[in-house]
Amino acid sequence: MFDTHKIIAGVTVALFNVALCTVAVGQDKATAQEVVAKVKEAASTLSKTGDVAQFNQKQSPWVWKDTYIFVEDCDKKVMAAHPMRPDLVGKDLASIKDAKGNSLYPDVEGFCKSVKERSSGIWHSGGLWRGYWWPKPGETIASRKLTYHLSAEGTSYLVSSGVIP
Repeated sequence: MFDTHKIIAGVTVALFNVALCTVAVGQDKATAQEVVAKVKEAASTLSKTGDVAQFNQKQSPWVWKDTYIFVEDCDKKVMAAHPMRPDLVGKDLASIKDAKGNSLYPDVEGFCKSVKERSSGIWHSGGLWRGYWWPKPGETIASRKLTYHLSAEGTSYLVSSGVIP
């Protein structure tokens, strides 16, 4: 005879495993390599078009997996675009703080200069990675976030995106 309890337990475990796999796929995390590639693509697009509005849209190719592109304007020293936090658009960069109360841009001019130097010229190695505490989209509790910043050539803009390690 069949042991009904074993069959029910086996089916329950199988269904639980399927549910976990579905959740894991639904919460796909961006990798550092994807972030760098997407930031480079966005910087190239912004260099050609000058259109920052596209980076304010939640439903766009610039929002993917668990991350998104945002844009800083180094001339105006403001957040130029942010699809998840429209309240930050136009805000003075020096006034933006992470979840622990630390300024994200304590030296805006120095930060912008450093990113621009690394994005071109003798460095040409790419952008700059920085860390701070920020909540993931849809969450209120902050996690350690590492963000990649790259200058959009021929503009005053920095293009950025991050990963939660």
